[in-house]
Amino acid sequence: MRSELAARLGENVPRYTSYPSTPHFHQGIDAVVYRGWLEALEGGGELSLYLHIPYCDRLCWFCACHTKHTRHYAPVAAYLQSLYAEIATVGSLVSGKGRVRAVHFGGGSPTMLKPQHLVTLGTALRDNFDFLDDAKISVEIDPNDMDGVRLDALAEIGMTRASLGVQDFDPKVQRAINREQSLLQTKAVVDGVRSRGVDSVNLDLLYGLPHQTSESVRSTVAQALTLEPDRIALFGYAHVPWFKKHQTMIDEAWLPGPTERFAQSQLAARAIEDNGYESIGLDHFARPGDALAIAARAGELHRNFQGYTEDRCETLIGLGSSSIGRFRQGYVQNMPSTGEYRSMTEDGKLAAVRGIAFSDDDRVRGWIIERLMCDFAFSAIDLVESFGKAGQKLLRQASSIALNDPARLLELQGDRFVVPAENRPFVRSIAAKFDKYFEGGTARHSAAV
Repeated sequence: MRSELAARLGENVPRYTSYPSTPHFHQGIDAVVYRGWLEALEGGGELSLYLHIPYCDRLCWFCACHTKHTRHYAPVAAYLQSLYAEIATVGSLVSGKGRVRAVHFGGGSPTMLKPQHLVTLGTALRDNFDFLDDAKISVEIDPNDMDGVRLDALAEIGMTRASLGVQDFDPKVQRAINREQSLLQTKAVVDGVRSRGVDSVNLDLLYGLPHQTSESVRSTVAQALTLEPDRIALFGYAHVPWFKKHQTMIDEAWLPGPTERFAQSQLAARAIEDNGYESIGLDHFARPGDALAIAARAGELHRNFQGYTEDRCETLIGLGSSSIGRFRQGYVQNMPSTGEYRSMTEDGKLAAVRGIAFSDDDRVRGWIIERLMCDFAFSAIDLVESFGKAGQKLLRQASSIALNDPARLLELQGDRFVVPAENRPFVRSIAAKFDKYFEGGTARHSAAV
């Protein structure tokens, strides 16, 4: 029954790391608007920062991130000069208006930076922003980049969480995605960060990759669990060759179909849960004492472009090309082109080129979608109390969905709209029913399951 539903719901829908989703950003949100949003920040709040390093020394064919392959370090060094300039500009605009609670280094491959540049980047952040003493610093790590000196540099910048890309340990799958990486190599990095005081390690795993089978996924999960990570993210491979041309290197005939993808996801999830991890939202898992699990149990889980998070900061400032920030007023995104980003950040300019301002309708729909993605439920009372007439309008829509869907993807239980446990894998399709931009839209997305 569930596998049949997985095949029927195999349509492509947004991942809902934001609402509205990025295809609906527009050029009306530019550097002038962005400067106004930065200047309007009120003092006394907390901020999160996201830094984007858009380079890799090896291009993984499965990747859908904003990145580029380079064999030379000179473009990376030049990019860093522009990033330092943006950090100084934005830092001056928010001075005294908030303290940094969390920083996330993403990419690309942040760990391809030379150790001295990692340290310089960390110093630049602390010189231009006011950090809380217990600020969390997370870094996405490619184990192929790592050595002892880089590990020391990450410790020096205060890294508190290491997130390692694994994807799959099967050699055939690794060759098909151009990401060869052994278990021993991964273990060496996990041991290295832990020996330097990092108390949280996350592993990223993928299902739905070329040549993957349920048995190969089972083997990868078993090997990953021997590393005793604090968190695991289990993502479905997003095959979007119209968006990322290098994915054409993957023959679509090698990809599992919707039914097999669903079987892989469920097998992996059960294996992780059987080892004592709590299921967090759609695709994350954490040990019971981890901050993410604690936030989920308390109903305080949130979702942003890095996935599920316990970070409650309303303001997320994106730094670097293509990075996205979130403000009370809406989303803003920097220029994706590294060349144009570099020219825009000169002389104290901001690099924002697109985004979207929230309407009242966006806010209420975004709240529903986030609660569905995080809690698989939302309260009718909270909806109306928080959003008034706009909430009442969406309450009628939710009631109609719950009453008229024969698959029972959403049920009304007392004053709560709830996704039944057996239907949780399809929550993205359920969330799409509340997305006013989705129906009739022309944007293309990844598979729902």
